[in-house]
Amino acid sequence: MTALTLHYHPLSSCCHKVLIALDELAIEADRRLLNLGDPAERAAFLALWPLGKMPLLVDQGRPVPETSIIIEHLQRHHAGPGRTLVPPDPGAALEVRLWDRLLDLYVMTPMQALTADLLRPEAERDAQGVARAREGLTSAYALIDHQLEGRTWLAGDAFSMADCAAAPALLYAASYVPIAPQHERLSAYFDRLMDRPSVARTVDAARPFFKFFPGRAGLSRRFFDPDSV
Repeated sequence: MTALTLHYHPLSSCCHKVLIALDELAIEADRRLLNLGDPAERAAFLALWPLGKMPLLVDQGRPVPETSIIIEHLQRHHAGPGRTLVPPDPGAALEVRLWDRLLDLYVMTPMQALTADLLRPEAERDAQGVARAREGLTSAYALIDHQLEGRTWLAGDAFSMADCAAAPALLYAASYVPIAPQHERLSAYFDRLMDRPSVARTVDAARPFFKFFPGRAGLSRRFFDPDSV
């Protein structure tokens, strides 16, 4: 058994980010599917990490929370030879961390707000909050499209932690706010992301669970066929 344990769920966008990183860094981990709806399982998880957020990495008994921290920890202590998602150059590393944060804050967060709204009873839906989240995604798409001019990946020529964040965030966000035709660079980038082997494997593992995603009606048939449910 590996010394690393990842508590995760294959439908979670935050978990996807770390699963992609594990693949890119050639790291083996014991993957434990977390069911927070089970009282005993939830209590055991809260004993590990009182905030109850996943994913959570446990490295030889030490909990390591938060996606970006998990990825940097994995790179520093466990990455395969020559594998890196945050470059050694300080300036380049800051660029990666900046775009990692921008994707988490301005794509992942509004996407999660739209998901949460669908889980509310009809009478408790927040129309203004939904409108703000959609506007936020539209603005973020334009920003990313501009950033991608002359670039293969979000922070340069190499696939990085920023792209690990972008893949699941954009996959789910586009189910609510499709990428507009004028954002050609972003559309091409999204296709590159989805074709990346580490991303493709993560998405494939999640396919059986997409039927539970609240925004599944907006998912491309490339990822989810409602007729197959």
